[in-house]
Amino acid sequence: MAALIAELDALRFVGRRGYGARALLGACIVKALYALPTWTRVTDLIAEHPGLSDALGGTPSHWACYRFAAKLRKERERIAGCLDALAASLRAQYPDMGAEVAIDASDMPAWANGQRFLYNHGPERKRYSDPDASWGHRSAVSTRKGGGFYGYKIHAAVCASTGLPLAWQIETARRNESLYVAPLLDALCARGFNPQTVAMDAGYDHQRVYDECAERRCAAIIPLRKG
Repeated sequence: MAALIAELDALRFVGRRGYGARALLGACIVKALYALPTWTRVTDLIAEHPGLSDALGGTPSHWACYRFAAKLRKERERIAGCLDALAASLRAQYPDMGAEVAIDASDMPAWANGQRFLYNHGPERKRYSDPDASWGHRSAVSTRKGGGFYGYKIHAAVCASTGLPLAWQIETARRNESLYVAPLLDALCARGFNPQTVAMDAGYDHQRVYDECAERRCAAIIPLRKG
């Protein structure tokens, strides 16, 4: 993280009031850790807790966070390098990390209207505020009903021992989950992990998935479909 902060400071990733990359990158971590949906809530939380502000070295404005996030998304190679370094340090501390993994997909609804028609029995919609999203199906969770939703899915491989994500890929909601088992396993191997077993749900009960796991010397643990 310190190396990434130094690289971003060299690119002058600062806000208009002089917020450094440490404070702005720290705000990104706060947003992720507390699962906050907006930067306004993130900056309010930092401002209300002196401990957070002291740890980050400042209290950036939500406008500075929006600008920084837009710039940070363009530095994918630098972020990937940081994640690889984090994975290497964790692997050194936990040698068995990544030996047993679980793969699944989670829904990510889009903040957009994906209805096909402008209104009931009306004309078909020609413009979408999020044209990259698509309709897909999600399972019921807790009190939430399953069914169709408009957005994306994040396909992730997670260490079954530590619960930490090791590799992930975001696709539109309509994409089949079983298509991303091989890319995720390849990403694990590229980061130096050696998965021995992969746990997946019945949606992955497909001969192609078994073959892809066998080619990578990994045992697939999947409940069989009914019938």
